[in-house]
Amino acid sequence: MAQLAYRILNVFAREGRLTGNPLCVFEDGQGLDDATMQALARQFNLSETTFILPSDKATARVRIFTPSYEMPFAGHPTLGTAHVVRALKSSGDAIELEMKAGVIPVSAAGDRWTLAANPRRWREVAESRADLADALGLEPADLAERPLWVNTGKEQLMVPVKSAEAVRRARPRADVFSRLKSEDGHSMAFVFADGGKNARTVEARFFFPNGTAILEDPATGSACANLGGWFRVMHPREGIDRAVSQGEAVGRPSTLYLSVAPPSAMGEGGRIFVGGHVIELGQGRITL
Repeated sequence: MAQLAYRILNVFAREGRLTGNPLCVFEDGQGLDDATMQALARQFNLSETTFILPSDKATARVRIFTPSYEMPFAGHPTLGTAHVVRALKSSGDAIELEMKAGVIPVSAAGDRWTLAANPRRWREVAESRADLADALGLEPADLAERPLWVNTGKEQLMVPVKSAEAVRRARPRADVFSRLKSEDGHSMAFVFADGGKNARTVEARFFFPNGTAILEDPATGSACANLGGWFRVMHPREGIDRAVSQGEAVGRPSTLYLSVAPPSAMGEGGRIFVGGHVIELGQGRITL
């Protein structure tokens, strides 16, 4: 029998230890095949479970699994796993993690971790505003400008709405929502209301299907990075700083910090950074 060490963490935590998005990190994934990793992720049934592996390109290689499938990149697993890698390897506050989406730089100031996302890709939404609103349980008048598919590691649908009240009112319809497909065939939508550069706040919710139900994620780092990509499309010359509030609707209040660097005079810059606080709750072992 094998003993597998794991840690449970909360990422994008707010006040209190039981806030943010839970994560399970297996300290050593060597010797585990894909099916076992997937089964362990299903066993813990958290948004994601990660497995740390050796890397010849970065500080460590990481594989990320939801209870249903493997992901090339996700934000809160990146930050939480970096927290564990630092503890295991005594690697300091600057870490690189090799993922299927590429090598992701991560840095820390204490227990606040920040990742640098990949450059964004984007495309227009094919559905009409009426169909998109219907899928989200909203009215067409609730939608702001302009919904986009954005990819900084994982393509997701970014849907701006006109008010925080509209964010709170969203009730996706599973039958219609499932028709909104990303490039890899997944239905995911980040509904948000931007408070503007004076308020520097965003109210957001993230929806995804599980079987015939629509679930809500407490804090979604990949979607926050994609929100940075959305800002780069809509406000290409501006630097962006936002505190993104997510998770209240599911009893897991979370705060994600988004920063988009303004382009330089040479047209460079525009890097997207997503950060948040990481709390380790405990450690354990599982016997297989």
